[in-house]
Amino acid sequence: MRPVRGQKCMWILGSDRERACRPGRAHLVGSDRVLAVVAELAEHPSGIGLDDLTHILNSPKPTVHRALAALCRAGFADQPGRGIYVLGDEFLRLAYRFQDRRPESARVGPVLEKLATEYVETAHYAVLDGRDVVYRAEVDPPSGAVRLTSTVGGRNPAYCTAVGKVMLSLFIRSEAELAEWLGTWSLHARTQNTLDSVPTLFAELERTRERGYGIDNQENELGVNCVALPVTFDGSGDPAGAISVSALAFRCPLDVLVSIVPQFQRTIDEGLVSASTTPQI
Repeated sequence: MRPVRGQKCMWILGSDRERACRPGRAHLVGSDRVLAVVAELAEHPSGIGLDDLTHILNSPKPTVHRALAALCRAGFADQPGRGIYVLGDEFLRLAYRFQDRRPESARVGPVLEKLATEYVETAHYAVLDGRDVVYRAEVDPPSGAVRLTSTVGGRNPAYCTAVGKVMLSLFIRSEAELAEWLGTWSLHARTQNTLDSVPTLFAELERTRERGYGIDNQENELGVNCVALPVTFDGSGDPAGAISVSALAFRCPLDVLVSIVPQFQRTIDEGLVSASTTPQI
């Protein structure tokens, strides 16, 4: 089984990755504790107190306090009120700067904007990471947008998303390979439409590979359909990720969404060619 190029952590479950990066009950020391503090702060946009952090991290209060002090000195954490901590502006500045300067961000951004404007629906760019997809970019239409579960930096299971299935179809070629890739992970039915068995999911991956695009027929979120196409940036033929258009089912049924795939493909191709010939400042 050949993993998609660039997916270094293909065999790590996305949820396991998150648990590994977030505070656990095991004893944390040194830099691991600092990273755990950062990860937990990200879960509390309104702030969290030292006592709660100490309890969650299962670490002594003085050591958690030292980690917070170091983060505050670097601007990666802040205290909006006495005893309350949040992620700092410097952390956010670096994260946004990194995201904006990613080569792929500069290239897919205009494509997503055009798709969102043309179809008045939300457009995404996502990559496969473990058994999840991670959304690297998202553009909502100028009007008529609704809040979806997908957000930049967020994750969804690959098996029930259009972007995930189109990426999986490129390297999983048998039910045995799919079962090996899943390991002990179960195919949880997020909606009544979710493909929650290895045979049905593999059959869909085969259809996806044959037609060249993935679909999500309200499998991840009720009321939301999606189509996705793989994208390549370097001419190697190995897709780095996938671009999708997500639409509300009541105003854009799946068959209507599928009918735009040829134009969807042209928009992606033209947009990526244009971006590759535009000088980067």
